[in-house]
Amino acid sequence: MRIFLLHLTQVPPELIPKISPVQALSNTIWHSAKSVELHTLTKIQNDQRITLRNLANQFQVDCIFLKDDFDIHQVKLLAFDMDSTLINIECIDEIARQVGKSQEVSAITEATMRGEITDFSVSLKKRVHILAGTPESAMQTVYEQRLALNLGAENLLMQAKKHAWQTLLVSGGFTFFTDRIKDRLQIDHAYSNTLEIQDQTITGKVLGPIVDGQAKANFLQHHAHALGIQTNQTIVLGDGSNDLPMMGLAGLSIGYRAKPVVQEKADGSFNHVGLDGLMGLFG
Repeated sequence: MRIFLLHLTQVPPELIPKISPVQALSNTIWHSAKSVELHTLTKIQNDQRITLRNLANQFQVDCIFLKDDFDIHQVKLLAFDMDSTLINIECIDEIARQVGKSQEVSAITEATMRGEITDFSVSLKKRVHILAGTPESAMQTVYEQRLALNLGAENLLMQAKKHAWQTLLVSGGFTFFTDRIKDRLQIDHAYSNTLEIQDQTITGKVLGPIVDGQAKANFLQHHAHALGIQTNQTIVLGDGSNDLPMMGLAGLSIGYRAKPVVQEKADGSFNHVGLDGLMGLFG
C-alpha cells in the first residue's frame, strides 16, 4: 500500500523514523520537499491509519492513503463540493447573516454537516424557509463581500485542465453561487439547488429536485459513464456528511478541512495543505 505525506513547504525528515514503528515500510521516495511517498510492507489497519494521521498532524503534515487499484495517471474526472470546500463559507449561513438569522440557520447547517441531521433535504428546506422574505440582493452582497476561494483552488483547476481532467462541481448550495464559480474557474459541469425568487425576494422555497448526498453520487456516476470510465478513475473532494455517498464511489476521496465523520471515512484529509496539494500525488 502507498501513503503520501504532504506539507505546504517541507515534510520534516524527522517524521519518517517515527512512522516505521507504527507501519513497516519497504520504500521511501522523496518526490519533492513537499511530497513523500511511502510504500508499506503490509495492509494498513484502521487503528494504524488513525495513529499515522494523528502523528502526521503533529508536524502539520497531511496523510493520504491510496487504494491498491488507484492510479492518478488514469484519472479523468475531478469532482468537488463548493461550500467550505472550494470556497471559504457556507453560503446559506452568510445569506442568513445579512438578515440577522445566522444563528438559527447555522445551527442546522452544522448539525447536518456533522451527520447529526441525516436527511439533507429536510435540513435544506428548514433553512430556506427561515430565509423567506430575504431580498435577492443579499446573495450578491455575500458573493462580493464574504465569498473567497479556498487555498489552492485556482491552481487546482488550472492543473486539472493541464491533465485534461473533466471537472464537476456538485453542491447542496445554490445556483446563484455555483453558476458564478463555474464561470470564474472554467469548471465543466455544475449542479446545485435553485431558490425560488419572486419580486426580487427569496420566497423560502426550493425549485425542483434537491441536490442531496445521493444526487451528488448520481451525478458522479452519470459523468463517469459519459466519459466511459470507472468511478475508480475519479477524485472527489468534500467536507460534510452529504459528500460521503460520492466520496465512497471515488478512486480517491479527500476531505478538505472536513468534519470528523468525513475525515474518518475519506482516503485522506487536507487539514494543512491547500486544494492544489492534490498535485503532490503525481510525484
